[in-house]
Amino acid sequence: MQNVQLLIHGQSLDASNGASFERISPIDGQVASIASAATLEDVDRAIESAQQAFQIWSKLSPTERRLRLLKAADLMDQHTDQFIQIGMQETGSTATWYGFNVHLAANMLREAAAMTTQIDGSLIPSDVPGNLAMGIRVPCGVVVGIAPWNAPVILPTRALAMPLACGNTVVLKASEACPATHRLIGQILNEAGLGDGVVNVITHAPEDAPQIVQRLVEHPAVKRINFTGSTKVGKIIAETAAKYLKPVLLELGGKAPVVILNEADLDEAVNAVAFGAFFNQGQICMSTERVLVQQGIADQFIEKLIAKTKSLKAGNPTDQQNMLGVLESRRAAERIQHLLEDAKAKGADLPLGIQVQNTTMQPTLVLNIQPEMLLYREESFGPVCTVQRFETLEEGIALANDSEFGLSSVVFSQNFAQAFEVAKQIDSGICHINGATVHDEAQMPFGGTKSSGYGRFGSKASIAEFTELRWITVQTQSRHYPI
Repeated sequence: MQNVQLLIHGQSLDASNGASFERISPIDGQVASIASAATLEDVDRAIESAQQAFQIWSKLSPTERRLRLLKAADLMDQHTDQFIQIGMQETGSTATWYGFNVHLAANMLREAAAMTTQIDGSLIPSDVPGNLAMGIRVPCGVVVGIAPWNAPVILPTRALAMPLACGNTVVLKASEACPATHRLIGQILNEAGLGDGVVNVITHAPEDAPQIVQRLVEHPAVKRINFTGSTKVGKIIAETAAKYLKPVLLELGGKAPVVILNEADLDEAVNAVAFGAFFNQGQICMSTERVLVQQGIADQFIEKLIAKTKSLKAGNPTDQQNMLGVLESRRAAERIQHLLEDAKAKGADLPLGIQVQNTTMQPTLVLNIQPEMLLYREESFGPVCTVQRFETLEEGIALANDSEFGLSSVVFSQNFAQAFEVAKQIDSGICHINGATVHDEAQMPFGGTKSSGYGRFGSKASIAEFTELRWITVQTQSRHYPI
């Protein structure tokens, strides 16, 4: 069991009123962590600490910021085993998933470190004689990062890395589902010597989330908000931020399609679909939710996918024989089971059935999915994959776009020209050809369209999200004025 305190101005502190909450492990129902339940006063203190630290951090040379971020990346790698053990108990996935999380998160810090000298500007031609006009990018100030539990090292690190590289300071609101995992990230950044208050971490009780988020958004010192999570909550945060005229970067839900054309390599497609649909129990915003397969290869593909899915077993992640872990909570399992039962009652075919025991859910496939079924529209966020057939390319593209979400997508075909034309017509922020929907790299522009959010995380693409563009002029000779 982990005891988790707030991180405010470099100090580990209990909540100002002494309150705490428990995170129950989805593996065995035992207490995984006991975390401080921040008050609004604690939130204010964290923001004020970040505001104070901004005066120092923003004035550091880019090379100094780079060195500190690189040290943090190395420290994160050194804590891999600790992240695996804590993450497994708090959110129930496998060692493979958490190890990948640490690897990518450390690389995000390294990529951000490389960007400290890439925050440049431009000279702008002026009609005024002797006027040197410039557009320069400067840090915003205090940035709030709000990260979920499902990729518990990647997503909070992403919420911090580029804001820090750009010269901002950060308050991270940890997820109630993995407070110890998120707090460990703050500890590592603090140990790397970023400076007191450069990163602050707030943990809070689940029932306090609305008021905590409200205060984080409304505080005058906060200049930017980035949020990764559900579309429902993202809309609330965007509406709240709009009241205070504050920019928000949102990476929200997904319903990722994989379009498999007659010219596809079926074995490659099956492997990519199984990985994309079931890795981390399907609890990834990019998870493959919809497979759209052209009629000419549909029977053969479905047969292969059923066989592949049967070979994947979910269970206690501490048992290395289980390729998949457990779901984040019993409530999540019940919600997914409801979606599957609704689809079955309305005529869907589930060749592998519905196998749910507490938080353990075996991966399953849904054939003959129809628009009137809840699962057709709603993100399952579980080890569930639907399969539809189509005849023409136009029909496949239309089905791929028949969703309110637009985060990740895939096209499979050995005819690259054909696949590229299809990819260009899918409305999503990300599209891979002959790959998996689950794919992330630190240097890539990551984000979605439609109800999957707006703005982009990742390297150069996010510099505009976390800086202000200022117009500065220098008048180099006498200027004539009309009065």
